[in-house]
Amino acid sequence: MCCLVWDGYEHEFIEKIVKEVSRMIKGVALPVADYPVGLDSHVLNVISLLDVRSEDRVHMVGIHGLGGIGKTTLAAAVYNLIADRFGGLCFLENVREKSNKHGVVHLQRILLLELLGENEIELASVRQGISIIQHRLQQKKVLLILDDVDNLQQLEAMVGGLDWFGSGSRVIITTRDKHLLASHGVNRTYELKNLDEKDALQLLSWKAFKTKKIDPNYMDVLNRVVTYASGLPLALVVIGSNLFGKSIEEWRSALDGYKRIPDKEIQKILKVSFDALKEDEQRVFLDIACCFKGYQLAEIEDILYAHHGSCMKYQIGVLIEKSLINLSSNDKVTLHDLIEDMGKEIVRQESPMEPGKRSRLWFPKDIVHVLEENTGTSDIEIIHLNFPFFEEPVIDWDGEAFKKMKNLKTLIIKIGSFSKGPKHLPNSLRLLEWWRYPSPDLPYDFHPKKLTMCKLPYSHFTSFKWDGLVNKASKFVNIRVLNLDSCQCLTQINDLSGLPNLEDFSFYGCYNLVTVHDSVGFLNKLKILRAEGCTKLKSFPPLKLASLEKLELSYCSNLESFPEILGKMENITELMLFQVSIKEFPFSFRNLTRLQKLTLDAIGDVQLQSSIVMMPELAVITIFIFNGELLLKRDESEEKVGLMVSSNVTHLSFQYTNLSNESLAIGLRWFANVKELVISGSDFTILPECIKECYFCQKLLLNDCYCLEEIRGIPPNLKYFNAINCISLSSSSRSLLLNQELHETGNTDFCFPGARIPEWFEHQSMGPSISFWFRDKFPSIALCIVSSLTWGEYDMDVMINCNEFFFTLEHSTVDIMELDHTYLFDMQMKEFNDDMLKPLSQNVWNHAKITCESAANIGIHVFKQKSSKKDIRFINPFRN
Repeated sequence: MCCLVWDGYEHEFIEKIVKEVSRMIKGVALPVADYPVGLDSHVLNVISLLDVRSEDRVHMVGIHGLGGIGKTTLAAAVYNLIADRFGGLCFLENVREKSNKHGVVHLQRILLLELLGENEIELASVRQGISIIQHRLQQKKVLLILDDVDNLQQLEAMVGGLDWFGSGSRVIITTRDKHLLASHGVNRTYELKNLDEKDALQLLSWKAFKTKKIDPNYMDVLNRVVTYASGLPLALVVIGSNLFGKSIEEWRSALDGYKRIPDKEIQKILKVSFDALKEDEQRVFLDIACCFKGYQLAEIEDILYAHHGSCMKYQIGVLIEKSLINLSSNDKVTLHDLIEDMGKEIVRQESPMEPGKRSRLWFPKDIVHVLEENTGTSDIEIIHLNFPFFEEPVIDWDGEAFKKMKNLKTLIIKIGSFSKGPKHLPNSLRLLEWWRYPSPDLPYDFHPKKLTMCKLPYSHFTSFKWDGLVNKASKFVNIRVLNLDSCQCLTQINDLSGLPNLEDFSFYGCYNLVTVHDSVGFLNKLKILRAEGCTKLKSFPPLKLASLEKLELSYCSNLESFPEILGKMENITELMLFQVSIKEFPFSFRNLTRLQKLTLDAIGDVQLQSSIVMMPELAVITIFIFNGELLLKRDESEEKVGLMVSSNVTHLSFQYTNLSNESLAIGLRWFANVKELVISGSDFTILPECIKECYFCQKLLLNDCYCLEEIRGIPPNLKYFNAINCISLSSSSRSLLLNQELHETGNTDFCFPGARIPEWFEHQSMGPSISFWFRDKFPSIALCIVSSLTWGEYDMDVMINCNEFFFTLEHSTVDIMELDHTYLFDMQMKEFNDDMLKPLSQNVWNHAKITCESAANIGIHVFKQKSSKKDIRFINPFRN
């Protein structure tokens, strides 16, 4: 939706808009659907898009939205307001309906009649009509409204191009199809959306009571109507008009009826959009409206692909363009409640009295009736059962109900209890999803050669070893998705070699699973393998999965070794392993040749070998260990070769890994190309001199290394350094960190234990603030702060000539200041732009005061190569 600011329009014109809208609400204007207050803002926005003050060009504007949303009303309001500015006028209503009944030539005649005022224009064909419209209207300034357009040919026949009309002409097109506007090159569009609650209530009360005053006794039923209508003006107008003069009890009774069977007048208008769809688009719409509202878009695409046997992305896109379905911010598919009701009513009308003869079943009571009474037929294609959480009766059936459903393709049961398992399942099934499947086996006579998705989470299988899979695996040859999540009785997964097309296999949270058959590691088409939370699983079969893109083994707390990788697996770029007991990675781990990011959150000791250095794309390693130690070990090949090339890892984090001095020294040689190094919470006592060879390292974090005593080297290009709580650090090491040469070029940010401001800082002050005076521009300075509190904010107030600025370190890794720590950083004032500093007096001393509430002492050093010493003073120059 476009929303434009109205500058430059005369006050009288805006008053005219408000008055015109008020007339329209009361039904005085053009006889079209009513609309509530709030229309004036939409009118203003559309007129802004039309740019009616511009006389040298032609504009087309499209208004799109749901049926019944008020597009015609909005176009009529604009038409009535600006009509007096044009030489020719035409409001062509119901283009879709008139085109279907009388043809496009009939519409061309009306257009020419209205714009030229001539009664005797005869047209033999659409092509002749196009020629005459172009020829006769090229020099005429016209206002043309084409209302309810649904076909590109209609636009091409009547408003084919901007050059068909004279300068200053304006064309407004209303449609339900946004894509139609784009196809015709209409770039200026306005989307009309549902009313908010306030405007919806006002419109409803006007139609129901003919006044803005609301009887308090009716508030409950009025709110129910507003909720039911979900902001659709058409619904509010129809219901309000129907219930005018009715009692509260009649209102309640009518509302209950609407919920069962939607109002025919509303349905008739909304169904126009449905009737305009192609057959496959209609099927997809009914699938979503009846069964899949609220699903993620990707999941709906997968379900419909399985159900229809072909990709339905295009059809879904058409539904979005025609405003029949919408996408939320998190990619969930939604649709207006009344649009949903319209779709469900279409399916209900397939067999109003007997649910078993409908194509889709979604209403729990209907499904229970069909299953318990065994009234299903071959008409049923989808069953989607999902009882509310607070209502889950036991379905008392004989298990035979599915035998009659010869064409059932999709069976989804998410919440529902059954007295027994099914004795039959239709061989026509393409998607089977049954949570808490009530039997340890699938029916023996189930031959699902068409089944592509099988999801049976929380079920009672003891092993994935059904007779159908072991003896007649070819029956399941087309399965692409298999989900056995949270099957608590599952102890083993047997041979899956009979599932060659499997792409997605998940057995998340199977707490009693002990063994996984080796065949899982040789499924050539497998892309996703999820085994998180299998806490009794101690080993995993070798993997030779060239297609694998995602491997999830987190929370397998007893998994001691990472699986062998038997061949190159080039599709995995990220591997995250949380709460695992993996002690080492095999040499074959390097066969994950495209791995870029490795995250390991381990329980117990972990050993890394130098083969990890040989992974060409690995750039980020993050390891955290609970109750264990990270050991870095040279393998035999490294011992033979001697010094080896460093890895391409740029971000390395070994947090709380209890690194020893030896392992740290090895690691610094392996990862010498690192840019960011985090080795916090470890037991090493010396930061070795070889760290100087990490030429690219700009950030080094050593927080909580309580045993660290000596720092023997600093990376030559280091910018950010944290050693918070490194309480054993020697005085010589602290002096090294305060060396002037480290900081003289600027852009450094250091913090470490100790309470000392170095001697090379020209100005020092006791307490939380420090002052200085400067001329021309703010100087380049470094600050050194000694903290005074147990903790405090790491922010500063900067006052310049009594103007306050708030300064926060842009790249600091510190949030708070610790007691008795030194913080030294470059204060470049990067966020102080020229406009903010313009008020500074030129060639006059400006007073600056820096305050940090957490500081016990503050010191200032001037970067002489960036600022002139004569332009900064630490004693008030105005004192004399």
